Amino acid sequence: MGIASARSALVAWQDSFPADPFASDRELRAILGRALSPGRLAALETRASAFARQVVEVVGPAARRYEQRLHLPELARYDAVGRRTEAVVFDPSYDAAATAVWASGLVALSDRPGSAFEQATLLYLLSLEGEAGQACPATCTIGLARALRRTADPSVRDRFLPGLVDPEYATASRGSQFLTEVQGGSDVGANACLAEPTGDEGTYRITGEKWFCSVADAGQFFLTARVAGGPDGTAGLGSFVVPRTIDGAPNGFSLRRLKDKLGTRGLASGEIDFVGALAWPVGPVEHGFRTAVGVVLNTSRWMTAVGDAGMMRRAVLEARAYARHRQAFGRRIEDFPAVRHTLADMVATSSGALHLVFALTGLEDRIDAGTAGDEDVAYHRFLVNLTKYLLSVQASEVVHSAIEVLGGNGTIEEFSVLPRLYRDAMVYESWEGTHNVLVAQVLNDLRRLPILEVVTDRLHRCLDGSDDPAVTKQLGRQLDHVVDDVRRSTAEPAFGAWYFRAVLDRIGVLAEAAYLLEAGERPSADHLLALNATPGGGTGGDGTLAGRVEAVLTPPG
Repeated sequence: MGIASARSALVAWQDSFPADPFASDRELRAILGRALSPGRLAALETRASAFARQVVEVVGPAARRYEQRLHLPELARYDAVGRRTEAVVFDPSYDAAATAVWASGLVALSDRPGSAFEQATLLYLLSLEGEAGQACPATCTIGLARALRRTADPSVRDRFLPGLVDPEYATASRGSQFLTEVQGGSDVGANACLAEPTGDEGTYRITGEKWFCSVADAGQFFLTARVAGGPDGTAGLGSFVVPRTIDGAPNGFSLRRLKDKLGTRGLASGEIDFVGALAWPVGPVEHGFRTAVGVVLNTSRWMTAVGDAGMMRRAVLEARAYARHRQAFGRRIEDFPAVRHTLADMVATSSGALHLVFALTGLEDRIDAGTAGDEDVAYHRFLVNLTKYLLSVQASEVVHSAIEVLGGNGTIEEFSVLPRLYRDAMVYESWEGTHNVLVAQVLNDLRRLPILEVVTDRLHRCLDGSDDPAVTKQLGRQLDHVVDDVRRSTAEPAFGAWYFRAVLDRIGVLAEAAYLLEAGERPSADHLLALNATPGGGTGGDGTLAGRVEAVLTPPG
């Protein structure tokens, strides 16, 4: 192939990206078709197609600009006449993208209980561009809106919720969540930020430092603080909403600096000091940690997993199209067995992730609508942590594989979206709990609560709904084996501490395979290989298909 032909092939690859990536996503549309009523499905399809086109035409081109280092957000602590503003200044392209995202209804739907399928679909489409400086603000705003709607006193809810669900970006009040402190991190019980009652209308004054504050430009801050006179640990934490300004001036806070992150660079993350900031409690202060984790963090974990699934989908689209158009050694590179193997691995992983996160979305939909049963709530407690952990690992792997397919071109920021997706995926791995923290949470829940029986029953139901007896039998045996290892992990602390992450990897593989099977997707050996990394996160066996499948499915020890 000559130079001109090679360049034409690259242009053809770029032009092959769908104008409406929702309409072309057969698998997502099938999932929604099974889950939603005809009327709800039709309304969502119209909304999703319109937004998908906006992602391609507006959000993507804008993100390519404002994610570059020359156009990142900047801290502007004072205005032109020296008044303190603590403002964050964005490139105009950022506002153009945010306007499209907010107009989609992704955030505004938070005012309508039981809209999880709609919100997940829109966020999945947005995440074809990675975090893009928009997914985190949307997620944080949705989490705060849910907390206010579900738990806050009506006077607090009515004061703060309307601005959060305004679909007009220019007038909306975006939300953020500030939990992390420098000495705490995942150890939230070590947080020291102090909340002191004012004695006036149930308000508090917040003083202390928050170490990792994404959406530092938000109009409303959700944060945890230690209530004066309360107990130590997480029991003494309250949840609060802090408006950015009071009477037009910064509300008792100062932005120390913005953070220079590996990924999600278009998003303003900073360090913030509070000195007497006026705050309102979100729900009873004695339930603050429950509100922070049960509503806000769990919402973020669900939506982060949705974002991971969206990034995987984009990586698959990029790599498959590139392999179809690119030639090397006189052949299209998709004709090489090694490349086809990589692509099959990516497709299977992406597919399993999509089915798993929309199973979680169904639980979110019922819980938010108030129609979930006790078993739904118990299963959700397990699945939200598993899914966030598993898909975060898988997204980095799938995007990395896509970069491999593109070769050196895949590492060039101007050439494709993949370097940005990879950086964002790496940040997603740490958001809302590191892998080991989430794994430990699942193990602790399984020890304390009767969740395992619910998990086993739900996955067996998926298998029972299949018309493929051979695969059903194979997965059923593996499920029985992994349940035995879960029981051992909960009964033997040393075994659980060392092996449970590998055990949870296997549960994740089987859960994805079970949901694929239930949907009629018929997972194969290739699916089982690609649905997750091997226990412990390494490459297993002898590197062959059979060896890696064996490494994934063989119990540890």
